[in-house]
Amino acid sequence: MSVTKTVRVETLMEDSFRVESTIRGHKVIIDQPAAGGGSDEGPTPLEYFLFSLAGCVATIGRVAARQRKIELRRFAVFAEGDYDPAGLLGKPTENRSGFQVVRVTAEIDADMTAQEKQAFLDEVCERCPLHDNIKLSTDVVHTLAE
Repeated sequence: MSVTKTVRVETLMEDSFRVESTIRGHKVIIDQPAAGGGSDEGPTPLEYFLFSLAGCVATIGRVAARQRKIELRRFAVFAEGDYDPAGLLGKPTENRSGFQVVRVTAEIDADMTAQEKQAFLDEVCERCPLHDNIKLSTDVVHTLAE
């Protein structure tokens, strides 16, 4: 029987767009580009989102390769998404606020055929929790802290 785990991240934003968090001793900063009113001290939330997805796919790729005893010499994962910024700016739009499409592309350097690489990537994406959260509906609950 599997055990459900909870991952928690705390962030703080004061008088600018700069958001800071310390996660397991690692300081992480989110900011907006200077052109967007920020001080460009870190990636935007959307960039971190795509980085998290690509990083998760790459990490699960390493786990799967070790499990299958595949020598994975290089695994480059590219993630990109298209969105309409009108929603986040509070402007009318027929589109949702989030990404309308997210594309994940991988370059795999391993002793496998193109067909085997595609099957490997398919398996890895099916196992990746972030890929799962984007692909399938996930309940999101938001509340005020007491």
